[in-house]
Amino acid sequence: MKFFFLLATTLVAPAAGFTAGFSPSRAAASQQSKFQLRAEEHKTAVAADGVANGTDKKKVIVLGGDGFCGWPTSLYLSDQGHDVVIVDNLSRRNIDTELGCDSLTPIQPPDVRVQAWKDVSGKEMKFVNLDVAKEYDLLVQLIKEEQPDSIVHFAEQRAAPYSMKTSKTKRYTVDNNVSGSNNLCCAVIDSEVDAHIVHLGTMGVYGYGTSGGEIPEGYIDVILPGGREANILHPAYPGSVYHATKCLDALLWQFYQKNDQLRVTDLHQGIVWGTNTPQTIKDERLVNRFDYDGDYGTVLNRFLMQGAMGVPLTVYGTGGQTRAFIHITDTARCIEIAINNPPETGERVEIFNQVAETRRVRDVAKLVADQTGVEVNLLPNPRQEAAENELDVSNRKFCNLGLDPISLDAALFDEVTEVVNKYKHRCDPTKILPASFWNKKRAEECASLDPSSVKIKV
Repeated sequence: MKFFFLLATTLVAPAAGFTAGFSPSRAAASQQSKFQLRAEEHKTAVAADGVANGTDKKKVIVLGGDGFCGWPTSLYLSDQGHDVVIVDNLSRRNIDTELGCDSLTPIQPPDVRVQAWKDVSGKEMKFVNLDVAKEYDLLVQLIKEEQPDSIVHFAEQRAAPYSMKTSKTKRYTVDNNVSGSNNLCCAVIDSEVDAHIVHLGTMGVYGYGTSGGEIPEGYIDVILPGGREANILHPAYPGSVYHATKCLDALLWQFYQKNDQLRVTDLHQGIVWGTNTPQTIKDERLVNRFDYDGDYGTVLNRFLMQGAMGVPLTVYGTGGQTRAFIHITDTARCIEIAINNPPETGERVEIFNQVAETRRVRDVAKLVADQTGVEVNLLPNPRQEAAENELDVSNRKFCNLGLDPISLDAALFDEVTEVVNKYKHRCDPTKILPASFWNKKRAEECASLDPSSVKIKV
């Protein structure tokens, strides 16, 4: 299998080494040039043969294609020359209503988004409103009609805090995520279409700091009783109900690959940051969603929003948690790399670590604080997790297949800050502090947090 030989030893370095030598001005110029160069290279490749990177045009169904990762990925795949069908039941928009907190950016309805993309690119994308977890017959029918080469699976409730909010959200997360993944496997089998499933998983399936060294890509070498050597699926160690559903997904992929020879790629992704991509900036109607609240706002996006608005950064606990990060643009690029490099029928589930780098949360907060001049506030931690952890992650496979990941730097920090400043009138400051707690003890420790105390500097 071509993924397993190493052309280079490209590793994600330990967190301790990331802040040394950080130069905002130099990094900003370098990153901006890289961003522009990628756009020009893409334009040249598409002009040459109609499909970027010389790959074959594929029919791709993107489940959850209206969401934070799904929408920019759909645009990117279409821009690369693939035929894209977006499927979404708009549940994330409904959760906005439930939480009383809209995206900071004013995202347009799906029909407006799709038409805007046609206006600026000349390319059509179909949108289908369908609930993958509940409307099984319609899912089977869709796969039969579209005959996709690949099905990208984003259609899951994606926020760990929301999954821990109440017994209702815990049950919803399990019902939606696990049923949706199982339905997808069954639908591919029943439709008799040999579609390659590409699933967006999470680094959280590994747990944090439990491997005793570098976290491999999906499988780990072990010695069983009697001195027997084996290479097995990495043990699961979820930190929330959301992460538990991703672990259950991983077992479903293993079963259906073994039993029905489904072709599956599982992407264990780090925390996504950023909002714009080269495609979403083409028209304001294409803008991606930007979540800033305590439930759905990813940590770096929350920090950047808070810094831009003059709000002290909300660091949970000591900030000693080390996490993996990836820019939203690289999320889309990784999806296409996975689509273009599927496992053969009968080969085991392919697993990639979809990360660019690891950093400690307090170090990320310092980068933002130094740039914006805001203070850093250490808050009681609403999560049940280790106060400090190390994280060393292998990302060799994507790098060997051509990924040159975007790193955290001032150029893209500025991009997010510009978005925040443009739409800060849409921010509800009472939604910034954490509002979901892992257990009663954590809720009691956070009882002193007052949402109404957060003030935005005008």
